Amino acid sequence: MKKFIETIQNIWKIEDLRKRILTTLVLLLVYRLGTRVVLPGIDPSQLDALRQQTSGGVMGLLDMFSGGAFSNASIFALGIMPYISASIVIQLLGMAIPYFQRLQREGESGRRKINQITRYLTLIILIFQAPSYLANLHNQLPASAFITNGTFFTISSVIILATGTMFVMWLGERITDKGVGNGISIIIMIGIIARLPFAFVAEFFSRVEEAGGGLVIFLVEIIFLAIVVLITILLVQGTRKIPVQYAKRIVGNKQYGGVRQYIPLKVNAAGVMPIIFAQAIMFVPVVVVGFADSESLSGFAAAFSDYTGFWYNFTFAVLVILFTYFYTAITINPTQMAEDMKKNGGFIPGVKPGRKTIDFLDDIMSKITLPGSFFLALIAILPAFAMIFGVNNQFAHFYGGTSLLILVGVVLDTLQQIESHLLMRHYDGLMKSGRISGKSKSVSGM
Repeated sequence: MKKFIETIQNIWKIEDLRKRILTTLVLLLVYRLGTRVVLPGIDPSQLDALRQQTSGGVMGLLDMFSGGAFSNASIFALGIMPYISASIVIQLLGMAIPYFQRLQREGESGRRKINQITRYLTLIILIFQAPSYLANLHNQLPASAFITNGTFFTISSVIILATGTMFVMWLGERITDKGVGNGISIIIMIGIIARLPFAFVAEFFSRVEEAGGGLVIFLVEIIFLAIVVLITILLVQGTRKIPVQYAKRIVGNKQYGGVRQYIPLKVNAAGVMPIIFAQAIMFVPVVVVGFADSESLSGFAAAFSDYTGFWYNFTFAVLVILFTYFYTAITINPTQMAEDMKKNGGFIPGVKPGRKTIDFLDDIMSKITLPGSFFLALIAILPAFAMIFGVNNQFAHFYGGTSLLILVGVVLDTLQQIESHLLMRHYDGLMKSGRISGKSKSVSGM
């Protein structure tokens, strides 16, 4: 406790870090206030049916990603997911279209162009998604909930919803530039954290009301949740540095300061981005059918709106695995690593420099990514099993899944950012070791 207080004091002493943290908190407060601002023309007192719709399942998860703005019919109701969907499309295009590949190689100027294209694509997605959300409001809410209606209400609401998402995106960019970094991820995390106390209390009272050891079951759930959290932390942190002894070889023989050099490969180099992207894809069927009631759906739409269903979770797990490999390919560049190793005088005994070293590193990365991707997929679908075993829908979201992985990943990464500021100014870090393992710096925090 004493060390923690001293660390807080050290953080406050660093003017730049203090400003960044305060800026982040102010911007997050603006976001949270915006989630409570209801669309003009809707009676806030008649949103019970909408909140009932988002009490569980895929709709509950979508509401969690928006920080509760979806169920509040807020100006931020669409949240940040349209931007994430646009980012997925642009990054996939970067693998297939030479123009985007050229932009990726142009450094900062290329990045700015890609960001601008992503914003335009986000607007296009919003033009289709906002009317779907309004159609859902008309299906869920009584006619008396609409103070005004008609064409003007629809057009103005579409503009407000689109502007709200773009404003949230702007807040995320400001947190990235002026705050502690990773603004979009932090905004998602804050929305998830806002739901945690309510989910915990709901699960507690549901167990208290049970006869025959309800509290004991609740304690077992908490213990199991703690175990899942620890496993998730290890998964998100991955391995800080992996020698190629992993493949029964040794990386180089050059030592600096008596410390043998390692290749910085991680079991989970992609961080939490694969699960965010995979979840964004899983929201698409719900958006396409206009956020319809899952009970009225059939066939494909019904299968992919059932949060505990086999096909939903199987597809979700496969997407997580695929996106893990995709993001690892973006994050880890074997060619660059081989060149850096050669420049620094390092080598892999038994492996020729150049193409052989590149192939060897690529093979090692593929082998260590496979178990990492499967564990990530398993953690992603754990909430479905929790629901099957009777855990409250809201509380079950925190038994792994997108919610827990984002919480752990973003918290660790934010602590790593603060840690870097402290260490640069020769203050003790947040832990005795002076290091916190977050996501890889090369992974976009979005």
